[in-house]
Amino acid sequence: MKTQFAIAAALAALSTTPASAQDAGNQGRWQVKALATAVLPDGKITRVDEDIVGLPATLQTRANDNVVPTLAVEYFLADSVSVETICCITQHDVDATTGLPGAELVADAKVIPATVTVKYHVPMGPVKPYVGVGPAYFLWIDAKPGAATVPLGVTKTTLSDELGLAVQAGVDVAVNDSGLGVTLDAKRYFIDTTARWYAGSTLAIETRHKLDPWVLSAGLAWRF
Repeated sequence: MKTQFAIAAALAALSTTPASAQDAGNQGRWQVKALATAVLPDGKITRVDEDIVGLPATLQTRANDNVVPTLAVEYFLADSVSVETICCITQHDVDATTGLPGAELVADAKVIPATVTVKYHVPMGPVKPYVGVGPAYFLWIDAKPGAATVPLGVTKTTLSDELGLAVQAGVDVAVNDSGLGVTLDAKRYFIDTTARWYAGSTLAIETRHKLDPWVLSAGLAWRF
């Protein structure tokens, strides 16, 4: 009787294995997310390398927050491991908080935060928390002199492209069997930039800034 029971149990296990593998495969390798994203940078000055205009010694700055649409594309190497990249452009001003409070120093600076993260997902049924880490490259495609710098003769402002690190945590929650879900995501970037203000061809001011933004997203996910 014991032998017959063992054989029956083994046959049952074998018969369910293909179905389990098929169920995992039905989740799909790709996931696309449409998100609303809040970008919350710091922007404070950490170093002054050039100053021919005599900035106040107490000068400190901050970049403004922004909310933008974001697209994330994710590929699953395994059920618990994926690689993700995001696509968005975010725009910020840099204003003085002390020294020249309220003065706009940089206007309409646009950045592409090129990011790739490797993520580990914790399988918990329809709810899958995850953590991730990877490189980020901030590509500045435009920046204008702030209104407070133009009277000083500033004609051009630049922000340096920089390589940094991004860490993230979040959760995906499936809402049906067709791959649709909701998602929450939080990223913290560790990245700086150098700001330069020119009067004609003369470098008038050069400062180093810590950006280190929090990037918080929520939206819909579709896995296929």
